[in-house]
Amino acid sequence: MKKVVLTAAIILGGLSTFAASAFAMNQTEKIEIIAQEEYKEIKLEALPQAVKDALASDFETATLDKAYVNAEQEYKLDVTIDGTASTVYADKEGNWIEKK
Repeated sequence: MKKVVLTAAIILGGLSTFAASAFAMNQTEKIEIIAQEEYKEIKLEALPQAVKDALASDFETATLDKAYVNAEQEYKLDVTIDGTASTVYADKEGNWIEKK
């Protein structure tokens, strides 16, 4: 009787191990890569006039604190608007870009 119980326990243990490993082998790991854009700081004088004009016309009370540019000629502007720090993005023609 002991042999029957022991054999049944070994078989059930083996089946559960097999089922668990088969389940684990069927899973695929999904990795999301978020591209982080690199901006390099530039002098405020190096900012294109179109971007300066767009900032002056669309954000009249804004003060430009820092400016950055990336390889695609997109500009990241750190500004202070009515005492609140904000970041806006523009292309080289002064068109605003919405970043998520």
